[in-house]
Amino acid sequence: MAFWLLLFLRIIPILMENFVVSARKYRPATFDTVVGQKSITNTLKNAIRTNHVAQAFLFTGPRGVGKTTCARILAKTINCENLDDNIEACNECLPCKEFNASNAFNVHELDAASNNSVEGIRTLVDQVRIPPQIGKYKVYIIDEVHMLTTNAFNAFLKTLEEPPKYAKFILATTDKHKIIPTILSRCQIFDFARITVDDIVKHLQYVAGSQGVTADRNALHIIAQKADGALRDSLSIFDQMVSFSGNNISYQQVIENLNVLDYDYYFKITDHIIEGKTSELLLLINEIIYKGFDPAEFITGFGEHLRNLMVCQSQVTVSLMEVSGDLHTKYLEQAKACPPEFLLRALEINTQADLNYKESSNKRLTVELLLLQIAALKKKALN
Repeated sequence: MAFWLLLFLRIIPILMENFVVSARKYRPATFDTVVGQKSITNTLKNAIRTNHVAQAFLFTGPRGVGKTTCARILAKTINCENLDDNIEACNECLPCKEFNASNAFNVHELDAASNNSVEGIRTLVDQVRIPPQIGKYKVYIIDEVHMLTTNAFNAFLKTLEEPPKYAKFILATTDKHKIIPTILSRCQIFDFARITVDDIVKHLQYVAGSQGVTADRNALHIIAQKADGALRDSLSIFDQMVSFSGNNISYQQVIENLNVLDYDYYFKITDHIIEGKTSELLLLINEIIYKGFDPAEFITGFGEHLRNLMVCQSQVTVSLMEVSGDLHTKYLEQAKACPPEFLLRALEINTQADLNYKESSNKRLTVELLLLQIAALKKKALN
């Protein structure tokens, strides 16, 4: 017994050491592999091609969309000694090899969240004075730069205003408005967008294929929606689902594990509203609450459902729906029974219920009243 316990304790750490989270394992290494930021990566590549690389950049946008990743790729690329025609690093020269081995002494990363004092910036300023030993540029990547104190910003300002020719600064932040204007005016600003659901789904399909995981497209769509535009978050959720489901990820497993309300509930509730079945409405909302779903999440989800039905009213706006292809047909079919005027008023009622929910002492009644009001609205429209 002691032998097997000892063996188990030795094997587990080895297995854990071999596991690398997908967000790191599949982190883009070139501009062309960055997901959902093509306009930014093309601009950076053209700047390198024409030798118009700015002294300071500010990468701003939501979390998990590739700001720090692009900063690292830019740092590696501008120091590469043998760029190819597509402005990609060769991975063969000494600067590339050192960067890939995480030993690049000319690329410095600073987390401003934990080094936000004047002393930390003064240390950085002292380092800037020393020219690079390998490669053309010393690159300073300052993450969460909005966390720097006002005094730290002021200490950094002079260096940013008149840096040595070999120094490049890449600042990354999720809160651009917290950075003082004098810093902003000295940077080229790149606004990173939320990554679309379709782009995240395509990347997750690539990751799943690389790992030998079979994943239902609808399941990946739910993961992408849950990530709310952040690719890193979607990969973390994907790893969680692989741990839960193994190498076969189904839609049902995803909604159970992530506690997401099935789309079918919203379609059934809308059908009951259209048919005037108020008793069935109350029974269905009771089933949803009994299963442990937060009524507030239902209100948010039902608002999204009504919004999707609204955009289905015109072929021009159908593309605004962020749902999988299988659901497009269901939305288009149900939208035929919902006049735009009814949907607009229903959305107003849903929005008001969302505002009232936090102040309500009877949360369940707020949701039931929401559905009954919309049902009464539909009945009135039919009469």
